[in-house]
Amino acid sequence: MLPFHRFAIAAMCLVGMTAAKARAQTGAPDILLLMPDQMRGDCLSALGHPVTKTPNLDALAEQGVLFRRGYSTVPSCTPARHALLTGQYPQTSGVVGFAGRPIRVPTLPQQLLDAGYATALVGRNMHQVPARDPYGFERVILGSTYVDDDEYDRWLRLRAPECGGIRAVVERAGLSFNGWQAGPWPLARDLHPTEWVVQRAIDVVAASGPEKPLFLTASFYAPHPPLMPPREFYDAAFAATPPAPAHGEWVHWTALSPEGDAQGHRVRLEGDALRRAQAGYFGAIAHLDAAVAPLLRAFRARAEQAERPWLVILVSDHGEMLGDHGYFRKCQPYEGSANIPFVVAGSKELGLVAGSRLRTPVCLEDILPTLLELAGSRPARPVDGQSLVAAMRGEQERVRDWLHLEHADCYSTEQAFHALTDGRFKYVWRTCDGTEQLFDLDHDPHELHDLSGAASSRGELVKWRALLVQRLAGRPEQFSDGVKLTPGRPYPALQRQPSRSK
Repeated sequence: MLPFHRFAIAAMCLVGMTAAKARAQTGAPDILLLMPDQMRGDCLSALGHPVTKTPNLDALAEQGVLFRRGYSTVPSCTPARHALLTGQYPQTSGVVGFAGRPIRVPTLPQQLLDAGYATALVGRNMHQVPARDPYGFERVILGSTYVDDDEYDRWLRLRAPECGGIRAVVERAGLSFNGWQAGPWPLARDLHPTEWVVQRAIDVVAASGPEKPLFLTASFYAPHPPLMPPREFYDAAFAATPPAPAHGEWVHWTALSPEGDAQGHRVRLEGDALRRAQAGYFGAIAHLDAAVAPLLRAFRARAEQAERPWLVILVSDHGEMLGDHGYFRKCQPYEGSANIPFVVAGSKELGLVAGSRLRTPVCLEDILPTLLELAGSRPARPVDGQSLVAAMRGEQERVRDWLHLEHADCYSTEQAFHALTDGRFKYVWRTCDGTEQLFDLDHDPHELHDLSGAASSRGELVKWRALLVQRLAGRPEQFSDGVKLTPGRPYPALQRQPSRSK
């Protein structure tokens, strides 16, 4: 008879082998990608946000893994979605700023289609170039808040012909397609674009036969401006006590105007304008959370009826500064802009450690290899993204040692940057003049204190600078000669594609 401790070890090994065998026999899961636009990574009530109420998204985090250091490596919509579709870093694709180019590598939906999936995109487009190319989505149902005559706009005109279409609704409400103006949605709640995306996504779930696994992307325009949640969500957010915007001690506040600059990027957002913008933004997220509940139920029910595992991913293309450090919109290295919600939940067969919160830096490029591994496939070509499966199963602590973020000139030459982070420290280098910043995210999550000038942080600064010198060596802008960084070089949004990153 085995001693108890040896029996226990043997039993644990048997359980582990049984779990591994069960995972090996698990079929390809149904996959739902929930993708809000411009959603900050801190806007989940599970993270203690004082205004946003997100019980349905919080439940996903409880059922799966929340990556608190999820980032957009190039935080604006077009290049971020390029990164998601391809698994390529901007340094590899050459899409380093707010611009697009045709994709010449197999995309995520195309590779899932080739692996036997039915694929569909509902809602906001993925900024494909050319726009008519579905890039592997068999079915595309488009709806926006700024496009005349897409499927949502035509549906809205049929349901409410007096409104004149979505652009007319936004303009009559005095709202902006990119600014901080905010107010309640002026029509019935079921006519809201967020509700429309959910209903069309449910239609896709219902129409998809059980013989194939489904990859469905529900792509929302919210909480991107126009900031216009239904009144109940706007009023609730307006009545709550919002968090104060982060005011870094390094910001020259007297140089900023409450009216904002010409691009609506640099602004001293305060008073009623700030309160309304926060109500519109946080209310839009709460509305999205409430709206997706029936979609999550329908999606899981489909998978269960087909006796198939299910997987739900929540990510955004980038965040929103929302007044932090005197900024609005995106394209910045700071947490409000670059940090995104990154949650992966799945049924028990997939072996994810439910309730995990990981701080290893991850990015949109990681989604392609992760989903392909769970689908029982492999990337058709080498990619920069890393599979997160081992980390989500508790088999790996870190995915990478550090992550490179960047963005070419968009709003101004001063805005362009390169940044590196390991999940604790973040190093920022401005390409226009070589300005450096260093933040300790563990002790200063709002990036209030720039450590680049502190004698005690000198070694850390030198280490990160040397790493960026190495990272940028060979880039077409010639920011690095392999020895030092050289600011002031032209930094176009689209570049020739260098040899693949390592």
